[in-house]
Amino acid sequence: MATDLGELLVPYMPTIRVPRTGDRVFKSECAFSYDSPESEGGLYVCMNTFLGFGREHVERHYHKTGQSVYMHLKRHVKEKATGAAGGAISRRRNGKVFLDLELNRDFNGVDYEYEDEAKLVIFPDHFEIPLPNIEELPALVTIACDAVLNASSPYKKQEADSWEEEIQVSKHARSLRQQENGVRIPPSGWKCAKCEMRENLWLNLTDGSVLCGKWFFDGSGGNGHALEHYKETNFPLAVKLDTITPDGADIYSFDEEEAVLDPHISEHLLHFAIDMLQMQRTENGHHTDNDVQPCVSDWEVIQESSLKLKPVYGSGYTGIKNLGNSCYLSTTMQVLFSIPEFQRAYVGNLQRIFDYSPLDPTQDFSTQMAKLGHGLLSGQYSKPPMKSELIEQVMKEEYKQQRGISPKMFKALVSKGHPEFSSDRQQDAHEFFLHLINLVERNSSGSENPGDVFRFLVEERVQCCQTQKVRYTQRIDYLMQLPVPLEAASNREELIAYESKRKEAEENMRPPPEPVRARIPFTACLQAFTEPENVPDFWSSALQAKSAGVKTSRFASFPEYMVMQIKKFTFGVDWVPKKLDVSVDVPDFLDLNRLRATGLQTGEAELPDLTPPIVIPEDTRGSTTNNSLESPEIDESSVMQLAEMGFPLEACRKAVYYTGNMGAEMAFNWIIAHMEEPDFAEPLAIPSYMEPDLPSPSFPTISALDNQPPEESISILTSMGFPRHHTIQALKATNNNLERALDWIFTHPDCEDESEAMSDTADTEPNNNSFSNANAHSDSSLSPDQDLSSPRVRDGPGRYELFAFISHMGSSTMSGHYVCHIKKEGRWLIYNDHKVCLSERPPKDLGYMYFYRRLSSC
Repeated sequence: MATDLGELLVPYMPTIRVPRTGDRVFKSECAFSYDSPESEGGLYVCMNTFLGFGREHVERHYHKTGQSVYMHLKRHVKEKATGAAGGAISRRRNGKVFLDLELNRDFNGVDYEYEDEAKLVIFPDHFEIPLPNIEELPALVTIACDAVLNASSPYKKQEADSWEEEIQVSKHARSLRQQENGVRIPPSGWKCAKCEMRENLWLNLTDGSVLCGKWFFDGSGGNGHALEHYKETNFPLAVKLDTITPDGADIYSFDEEEAVLDPHISEHLLHFAIDMLQMQRTENGHHTDNDVQPCVSDWEVIQESSLKLKPVYGSGYTGIKNLGNSCYLSTTMQVLFSIPEFQRAYVGNLQRIFDYSPLDPTQDFSTQMAKLGHGLLSGQYSKPPMKSELIEQVMKEEYKQQRGISPKMFKALVSKGHPEFSSDRQQDAHEFFLHLINLVERNSSGSENPGDVFRFLVEERVQCCQTQKVRYTQRIDYLMQLPVPLEAASNREELIAYESKRKEAEENMRPPPEPVRARIPFTACLQAFTEPENVPDFWSSALQAKSAGVKTSRFASFPEYMVMQIKKFTFGVDWVPKKLDVSVDVPDFLDLNRLRATGLQTGEAELPDLTPPIVIPEDTRGSTTNNSLESPEIDESSVMQLAEMGFPLEACRKAVYYTGNMGAEMAFNWIIAHMEEPDFAEPLAIPSYMEPDLPSPSFPTISALDNQPPEESISILTSMGFPRHHTIQALKATNNNLERALDWIFTHPDCEDESEAMSDTADTEPNNNSFSNANAHSDSSLSPDQDLSSPRVRDGPGRYELFAFISHMGSSTMSGHYVCHIKKEGRWLIYNDHKVCLSERPPKDLGYMYFYRRLSSC
């Protein structure tokens, strides 16, 4: 028999590989579906590419690649017989677990037992060889099979290769001696012991002192009293108060000058009456802390956890498992795949996308979008319980939830290379939405772009307050941001009374009063959105000087689907995003027609199409200069920081200037890149501005829609070594924002040539700042040759109906939890990770992002 098996495998031996370091073995999930070893047909792993395929898709891979040898993995899940002893060891046919994966269902491991099965299958005849079969198989095949069975999850490899620095245990953690001084830290009302700071507070773990930090090189974030205290006492460890959770806290070692771990942090905190293990924790594993008090009730109201919600099953009612702070992704994708255009683009073209997928479909965006869409919409992974189970659930009034699908492969792909989305930290759903639309745009070349349903034109009107002349420009956007005017709260008197009681409680170290949520009328948000805003550093081309200017924004077109974000988040003193605890009475029907742009009006005079002048400093070498010109604005604090490092003063000034005053770190990188140049230490010299009535090739007169970047900005980027046409394209794509243009250059290394870039700016990536009067920049400008009737911009009436909204619970975008509510077939449903239920009380007033569809009968 051994000879027969050896001879049988001889023709395929060259195609059988042993996984090497760096090879990813997908033995827990199909590349085209959510089939796994627990599925009815099991999973087939190619012994050459190590990709996994369900029974429905393995034939496709065989015909496309010619690979014939696959390992078939199957896990049999059995419920233990009644009366079996709890905690019994699960039976496994092979004596070991060959699957390195989480259970793909919400089963209690004590109540179920597993039998694992593995065998080699040779296509096309489906000849099967049971494993293990060491004596009968060639040595190479045995080694390859053993390596596949013992391979780690490909996602664990990705996490291990993360660029994030690993935090080490502090050398003081075990030997820390805490003073018995009777200090007890209250649950709130913290204040620095040496100043009035109430943000960025750190608890010294030796004596319990609460002091402010000073962690930023520019001096923001506190007065540095925590560091001063260490220098006076040598007490080394401190914990940041608003980061304490059941999972740990942010700990800093003054002696080691870095963030550290403390394995005994719970004991050290308990010494000061802080029981971190008993801090509030939700059923989803998302924690709350002392900083979350105003939003505690959100968890119950938004998740409707006080109600007995009825689960639903079938097509369009499939949940998504939470991978640990991945709910921002899940809610966004649930909403997008409730939109017909996304369903048609990916699920409607499923077979074509799969048939033409590359050899590694795990790295193909369209394939993974189609896979996710099919998983959510097919109903294959959301099947109702058996009739007997259903009767038992009704009797017990306990409904068993579906298991949902795991988005590991999808998340790994769409977050690849992104420093935030590739981490396990919580993220902003609004930012992820724009990131995904960008990916959709990039991967829709030559095919339908479903992201077009969100695309619209914004008309910006800027007026010089002194001359009353105006300029109209247009840009592309995907999202409308509504400000929250707290001063317009309908319960303002109640809020004032609460704030007074809260301050009194803090001063007297008493528990805070019951929180009061601000109720903001939606009409007030819309009114704030339409108000003119001041334009900082406005340069009037009519005066050829800086002047006061105001800007208003209106819709030049209305999209098929309007996405509206309530701007609930702001930044605290420590630069951590914090959420406003507000309720907004968002309407079911929205009419924006009155915000339609009107363009240049009769009697309005346009500002001349001139670019601002490039200024030069006074000649430090005594040469004659034009004294009417201003000196360039240079951040002197950054200059001095660099000069203190020993670099020549003039070189520091040039570094800060040519990096657009973006900080000492960016300027330092410029110095390192240019310090070998012969004129490195020469004084800063900038070409003088040419008079506007004498246009030249270097300073062309352009129309507003051309959006030609200022020559000064181009010079700054080209001085860093980037090609001129690349810098022009980057500045156009980011509305002349230097910092974002620099990021754009690094993320778009293969840019088009200059001529293409000048005519295709309407197809740049989505606006990350989005449509809001609070924003001074945009990412896209409308090319003058863009046809407004183009399908890229779908215009129509501005009347909409609400069909979905995403809600956030928690105090910051960096923590908390997201759920979404979607209206389907006339009823509201709540999607809370893997759970999908009928909604009883959709909390429309507490949403974060709202999705409206255009009314057809306008």
